[in-house]
Amino acid sequence: MRLGHLALGLAALAVSACSSEEEAAFTPVPAADLVRTIGQGELVGFETEGGAAAWMAVPYAAPPVGELRWRAPRPPLAFQARREALEAGSVCPQVTNNLSAGELYETGELIGAEDCLTLDIYAPRDVAADEALPVMMWIHGGANTWGSSSAYDGSALASQQGVIIVSVQYRLGPLGFLAHPALRADAEIDDDAAANFALLDLVAALHWISGNIETFGGDPNRVTVFGESAGAYNIAGLMAAPQARGLFHRAIMQSGGTASVPLGIAEQGGGNDAVAGLAAGRAIAGEGATGADLRGASLDVVYAAYRDEDGELTSMPRMIEDGVTLPEGGILAAAEAPGGFADVPLMSGTNRDEMKLYTVFDPRLTRRLGPLVWPKGEDRYEAAVEYPSRIWRYNAVDGLLNRLAANGRSDLWAYRFDWDEGGSVLVTDTGVLLGAAHAMEIPFVFNHFELFGAFDSVLFNDRNEVGRVELAETMGAYWAQFAASGMPGDGIGMGPQWPQWTDTGAALRFDTRDDGGNEVFSRTESPLAIASDLAADGRVDDETRCQIARGIVARQPSLADAFAGALTCDS
Repeated sequence: MRLGHLALGLAALAVSACSSEEEAAFTPVPAADLVRTIGQGELVGFETEGGAAAWMAVPYAAPPVGELRWRAPRPPLAFQARREALEAGSVCPQVTNNLSAGELYETGELIGAEDCLTLDIYAPRDVAADEALPVMMWIHGGANTWGSSSAYDGSALASQQGVIIVSVQYRLGPLGFLAHPALRADAEIDDDAAANFALLDLVAALHWISGNIETFGGDPNRVTVFGESAGAYNIAGLMAAPQARGLFHRAIMQSGGTASVPLGIAEQGGGNDAVAGLAAGRAIAGEGATGADLRGASLDVVYAAYRDEDGELTSMPRMIEDGVTLPEGGILAAAEAPGGFADVPLMSGTNRDEMKLYTVFDPRLTRRLGPLVWPKGEDRYEAAVEYPSRIWRYNAVDGLLNRLAANGRSDLWAYRFDWDEGGSVLVTDTGVLLGAAHAMEIPFVFNHFELFGAFDSVLFNDRNEVGRVELAETMGAYWAQFAASGMPGDGIGMGPQWPQWTDTGAALRFDTRDDGGNEVFSRTESPLAIASDLAADGRVDDETRCQIARGIVARQPSLADAFAGALTCDS
């Protein structure tokens, strides 16, 4: 995974930190022994630079274009000839932002193509079709508005842990999430009346895996969905979606969420999102637009309805309580209802410093001098990150797992990722600035240390290599053991026994030996406890304390009472 402009903003540091000769680009070559026959026809794969077998950009559904835009995905089309699955497919349409833009694009550019419902497969190089290895379907993050499957190289995880990795693309932004009565009115099948088309794409990918993965050496009866950020959020949606029942057998949520938008608000507005469905429909095709009118609009016109004056994508409803994929009350209501959530083992965790990814360039908290960045005050910086990061954990871990446990579920596990040993250049210390930030665990899970482009040479350096590689191997072993058996155990002898979730907040902390190692701890989070700790935090003054509280409540208004009860702040 690469985080575009954030990487460019930091990349100049890498120049002063080290230099290396430019490596020749890897060119995939078709491998005769990696020809596989599936329902659509013949596929030929290649050996990756990391020594795994791979098949890229395999279509799992018909292109959702023209009459199929804003409909449930249809079965994939047959190949006209043997398909060379050697290169990444087109990304799904998305507007580049400060995290996704990079050397090729500026922020605010509309990129991608609607014919994007593809998946990438990674397997151990010599896997046989009858090996029945555990299958792990990766769902990428990106706020459900950006990202791609090919940003994640599953070679190392597949080869080292003996699993099949399937990385999936799905419709994003307004193409993946839109509630509009005109679309429901001309539904051809029941699922066409949904609003969460992205969830239905993921269901289609799971169907494809069920019908085809044996050919690649995978076991269709041991499918784990795992994903980060929006990918984990989508897993929570799949757990609640009736269409996904029986198609996966374990789930891993990395820094996910559980919020959802009522159908009425998604259509008519009134929530935190800037553009709701009816307003978008008027902007796209005028008052009284039909489904055909909306589907006939150009991609530029569709996205123009969601752009601000700077051309960047505005907020929009995602994870909508459409009554088709999600019930009224959404993910949390499903988790509270007996039988409302998929009865499969679940791991959920967060990173200790989630919000540092979003504060590293905040001028209120950090200073910049050319490529150098450092906190204005380390205590204030840490406090500004700690409390919203703990709220993230409450939403993704305690709030969800406690609801499931109340329904008698015990096959639940929680973790926290604490690695903060990134390198430094002069006054810029990434261990402080980024720490265990959002997305930082991804290179460790995949044992593939690419995250910030050119800046990776500073963040992941020779001094921290031994510890981080050991940690990566341990995390990969836990993830793979969970995929194989439904229990993470001790990661096949790689670490401590991982206890199941209890009302004490039992969890496994991931870190290097130098920082205390992987260890079991117990800690519970609640909005009131977090607000009370903020109120008593001596690192910050009252003004800063209230700024932190206001930011949390602005993002999640339902927490207003908890913070108002613990702090006295002007509105």
